[in-house]
Amino acid sequence: MKNILIIEDDITLSLMLKTWLTKKGFVVRSALRISEAKKAVAEEIPDLVLSDLRLPDDSGISFLKWMKESHPEVVFIMMTGYADIQTAVESIKSGAFDYIAKPLNPDELLKKIELVSAQKALEKNTPTKKVSSQAEFIRGKSIEYKQLYDYIDLVAPTKLAVLIRGNSGVGKEHVARLIHEKSDRSKKAFVALDCGVLGRELAASELFGHVKGAFTGAIMNKNGSFLEANGGTLFLDEIGNLSMDIQVQLLRALQEKCIKPVGSNKEIEVDVRIISATNEDIEEVLSKGLFRMDLYHRINEFLLYIPTLKECKDDISLFAHYFLEISNQQLNKKIIGFKPETLNLLRNYSWPGNIRELKNIISRIVLIAPGAYITQDLLPENIRNDNSMAKDLSLKNFNEKERIEEALKFTNNNKSKAASILSIDRKTLYHKIKLYNIEI
Repeated sequence: MKNILIIEDDITLSLMLKTWLTKKGFVVRSALRISEAKKAVAEEIPDLVLSDLRLPDDSGISFLKWMKESHPEVVFIMMTGYADIQTAVESIKSGAFDYIAKPLNPDELLKKIELVSAQKALEKNTPTKKVSSQAEFIRGKSIEYKQLYDYIDLVAPTKLAVLIRGNSGVGKEHVARLIHEKSDRSKKAFVALDCGVLGRELAASELFGHVKGAFTGAIMNKNGSFLEANGGTLFLDEIGNLSMDIQVQLLRALQEKCIKPVGSNKEIEVDVRIISATNEDIEEVLSKGLFRMDLYHRINEFLLYIPTLKECKDDISLFAHYFLEISNQQLNKKIIGFKPETLNLLRNYSWPGNIRELKNIISRIVLIAPGAYITQDLLPENIRNDNSMAKDLSLKNFNEKERIEEALKFTNNNKSKAASILSIDRKTLYHKIKLYNIEI
């Protein structure tokens, strides 16, 4: 892990990183924009890419997806000054090893690079069972999951446009891929596009492509997601984030079955099945006029709802043991199982991040577990606190207003955590705060 490519348009930061990493013994190259980075990769494939999220000519996640298609062996660490859960999850979901928030802590960055090197050495010297990229989820056995998969079996062979509703982390892309694999388009491409991270100026290019010279940074022709998915399936995640002008263009593409790349006068026929997803309250977005009703009906010929993990508590033990097996394979560990009290805490936690959160926590615990079993002291503090606080609130003779006030007090007015403890969603919590005139 010696050859590093830095993609950062802040020249001062880029130079600082390059100098510091060079002193640590790495061979470092830098690029100010993605077009330069692609040329650098063509000259020599790096071992690791350290990329900013926001770049002048495209997003870091777009470049990450390009790298994973062309050079999947290259390790990717995302830098972001917008360090929220959404961008972190999207980076990792798209194949990044990790992310690091700005302002950068050099020692923290070095630890991440050293961890990459250690894992690469382990993979090279230890033969392990290969885990499919599709092995991130296992079918739940609850009534809710059985109904979901029955509906998937029904809609997959049809030509209907599917809208998937579900909270963050429930596995919307997994369901979309499953629909594709069960359809007559399975031998064609499945293309996933996260509309939640598309800047307004890049959305049209990502969807429909562009011609050389269409705008600053368009140094060559680019096929958009529609052309890449031609004959197959296009999955539009977080579709509710598209701007109104892009919604108009998308509606026309779906109605006419043709697209026009940015900067081109030529229309291109396409045959694409659309699967969309959102974690928003789409009815509320529609009522506010932020999403076109005609487009909504076009993408919502069949609606699928993915249950939250909290709705399927009987499946938590099943998922936990499955992710334990996967993590043992990936990390070359031999953890046997969970102590009963540990499983009890997992079952009673509210899981705001759903299956993805469970998978990440199990992976981290397996990595640090010193013994043969996972004990409750290895669980993150928020899981232990969530359980203890929820139990405390249920045992005391609080009315609803008092329970909400206690939960807010316990979480220092963190509404997401308070809603999690109270087993309600944030929208309901906001409504009750207003209803009871609770001061924050």
